[in-house]
Amino acid sequence: MSCILADHIFSIPEVCGYGLHFSFGGLRTIYVVIALFMWAVTGIFSLEYMKHYASQKRYYISFFITFLATVGVFISADLFTLFIFFEMMSLTSYVWVAYDEKKESLRAGETYLAIAVIGGMVMLMGLFLYRAAGVSDIGIGNQGFLYGAGFCLLFGFLAKAGAFPLHIWLPKAHPVAPAPTSALLSGILTKTGIFGAIWVSVSIFRNNEDYGKGLLILAVITMVLGGILALNSHNLKEVLACSSVSQIGFILTGLATVCILGEESALAVKGTILHMVNHSLFKLVLFLVAGVVFMNLHKLDLNEIQGFGRKKPLLQFIYLMGALGIGGIPLFSGYISKTLLHEGLVEAGLVWAEWLFLLSGGITVAYMAKVYILLFLEKNKDYGVQEKYDKLAGAYMNKKSAAALTVSACLLPLFGMLPGHTLDKIGNYGMGFFGMEPMKEVPHYFSMENLKGGFISIGIGIVIYFVAVKGLYKIQKGYGSFLPRWMDLENKVYRPLINAVCGACKFICRILEGVLDYFIVFLRKTIYRDKPLPHELTEGNEFTHRVGGFLDNALVYFNRTIWKNHPREEKNYEHRMAMFYTMIRENNKIITRSLSFGLMMFCAGLLMVLVYLLTV
Repeated sequence: MSCILADHIFSIPEVCGYGLHFSFGGLRTIYVVIALFMWAVTGIFSLEYMKHYASQKRYYISFFITFLATVGVFISADLFTLFIFFEMMSLTSYVWVAYDEKKESLRAGETYLAIAVIGGMVMLMGLFLYRAAGVSDIGIGNQGFLYGAGFCLLFGFLAKAGAFPLHIWLPKAHPVAPAPTSALLSGILTKTGIFGAIWVSVSIFRNNEDYGKGLLILAVITMVLGGILALNSHNLKEVLACSSVSQIGFILTGLATVCILGEESALAVKGTILHMVNHSLFKLVLFLVAGVVFMNLHKLDLNEIQGFGRKKPLLQFIYLMGALGIGGIPLFSGYISKTLLHEGLVEAGLVWAEWLFLLSGGITVAYMAKVYILLFLEKNKDYGVQEKYDKLAGAYMNKKSAAALTVSACLLPLFGMLPGHTLDKIGNYGMGFFGMEPMKEVPHYFSMENLKGGFISIGIGIVIYFVAVKGLYKIQKGYGSFLPRWMDLENKVYRPLINAVCGACKFICRILEGVLDYFIVFLRKTIYRDKPLPHELTEGNEFTHRVGGFLDNALVYFNRTIWKNHPREEKNYEHRMAMFYTMIRENNKIITRSLSFGLMMFCAGLLMVLVYLLTV
């Protein structure tokens, strides 16, 4: 398998016949450091958050194995290694989603696992096509196979990233998963998908403008739709999950711009890298704030948690840092990365995408403002409930959790105020993964032209908040959904479609099985009709004849001796054993002639082949 733009490769040979290959440097190192930081912070918070949960051992085992698998994805130097760790990560992180084993958690786990398995199978198909393409060290191979492989791989990576139309697992998984793992699912596991999408884009579709335009359409839909879903949600963690869908759209918009601009895409490249980094930190902070709320109230509905954050200045500060950062407010880190992404769109002359980008930025401001005002400024409608919330002012999280959250939150204004000393260096260090040299000039982030874009998004956000959020709040007399239920893709489209396909396949297989069985019976009664042999017993076989005859004679003997006064009824054991033997034989014939048995044997053979390949 071709290497993924890697330097300093080291290998573990003879694993699965290919060996595992790893590399450090550039974007890989950046995300290994981010993974270490995020797991450290969520680990500290987990000590407090998980202490009242059962099965903590299961949680921490999956917690650490998923960490190793995630790091394995980022340091993979070829597609085969990446695929192995990618699938391992998907499997172990399933434990997080279905952790509490409630009905909604198991259903969300089904969705998460289904998307992971479907994405993994399509990726595997992409690996086969990539190998069939015969790609050389300089990236040349059969273009048909290569593009087919690229689209299959992209499908699998975008499924994990949470891009439209496979975004459905994010709003389902996050509300039920423990908050520390929600921060990791959204903040870094989605970035493994983006990492793979970057590789596909810059290796297979490099400078392919048509591919870039197609990806841009998908990215913009993801960006806008995620924001609308976040506005529509009235569950705190669901708001943040849908927000992740939108922010993934921002990152993919940058990646699409890179493909469209080609060699002149330095600003878009840096913006893509930095928004990946920023989004990881945003969701670390925001989901842990949601974890603090749930840890104290065991509720996430916005109408029920209203007013919880009042008289809690530290929690308010932590949330504000995350909200202002993700909203792209000047002097915060999100403004820096969004400015670079916006400049990339301007360079590409994509006016329609630029305005949808600004609109999505405004939607982000609106839903972040909704949560902030509801949680920290407004009072709960129930006076007694508000009093209980206020009494928690000094005891809603311990000092270790508070320190971990505060440090994470402080990074966002630090990066935003000193981009030349922080984010620019990070962005330049990661540009090699895109095959580009670091930028020598520092962009003028705080020029009036760049500030103008930020202020436009803020203005749009204020209008959306007062018109859409507050207007609907007054009409509905509370925070609720405004989108119709038929827009639920999972329950209204995907699940019915899968059930229909499975039902059709089952019907067709039953027909084929019946046709084959009847055809075999027809042959047995005509062309291959059995003829009795002269010496063949009328029923049973030699074994049943001898054993049954022995039992019959034994019964006669005992009736004449031991049981003389109370003889037992003669039961003709020879006939009974012959009939039992015939029944077993006929059942075996029915089973072995059926299509189901053939498929089962095929699967068993395939499993043995896979075991052999993995152990050779």
